[in-house]
Amino acid sequence: MSSESVYNDHHIDSYPIPIMSISKQRPIGVFDSGVGGLTNVRALMERLPMENIIYFGDTARVPYGTKSRATIETFSLQIVDFLLEHDVKALVIACNTIAATAGTKIRQKAGNMSVLDVISAGAEAALATTRNNKIGIIATNTTVNSNAYARAIHAQNADTLVRTQASPLLVSLVEEGWLDHEVTRLTVREYLKPLLVDDIDTLVLGCTHFPLLKPLIRQEAPNVTLVDSAITTAEVTAQALAETGLLNTDNPAPDYRFYVSDIPLRFRTIGERFLGRSMEQIEMVGLG
Repeated sequence: MSSESVYNDHHIDSYPIPIMSISKQRPIGVFDSGVGGLTNVRALMERLPMENIIYFGDTARVPYGTKSRATIETFSLQIVDFLLEHDVKALVIACNTIAATAGTKIRQKAGNMSVLDVISAGAEAALATTRNNKIGIIATNTTVNSNAYARAIHAQNADTLVRTQASPLLVSLVEEGWLDHEVTRLTVREYLKPLLVDDIDTLVLGCTHFPLLKPLIRQEAPNVTLVDSAITTAEVTAQALAETGLLNTDNPAPDYRFYVSDIPLRFRTIGERFLGRSMEQIEMVGLG
């Protein structure tokens, strides 16, 4: 039952809770092509500890990076429909690939609802962080090929030097749990070489998997400031909810729900590594 129908079915004096208070209790919808977006959920939990959150990971159809723009848009809009049915109050696109290819369609679908995404938030944070105006991006092939980060940065400052580096091997290494393994260290070192040659002072972690490698990356690039898109997206989400009067400040026991389109082998293990805590409720839902 919607807040409007609740309100209409009762006299105002017998239902003292205002509509806005009910609206504040609605969840934030977060979605990704798979499990990586749980780093965004983790950041949201830390930044907004009283918010209810619904997460959807399209684990049956991951990876999105090998698919066409039309297919990614179709899959993404199916997820958005699912989250809108759960009466979310804001949408967080936790997947760089989705943000790069389907962000416009998603915003059209969402109407006036706040839609936040990792690329916009990461680009803004990078511009605010850099001192020498030289920014590096590590991401998956699809995100790099989309040029979405460079476009977002250059839209605000055309003079910024942006260097991008596809780093696909890191995704598998993170999922394997090799966060401080010598193989991972050597791989990171190799990927960072061309960026460090260009004297970047800021590095955007342009994939939801990469925040788990922050300690290792800091060791390999000690003079570079890291921009974690998950943290910056959580901050932008907090600002958007505050501006729209939807910030939840009275919810000491928030509800977290996790939906996936498939529960593959080791999903819970990998998911809890990304989330940093146990996943109590995981429900499988087919889309399309």
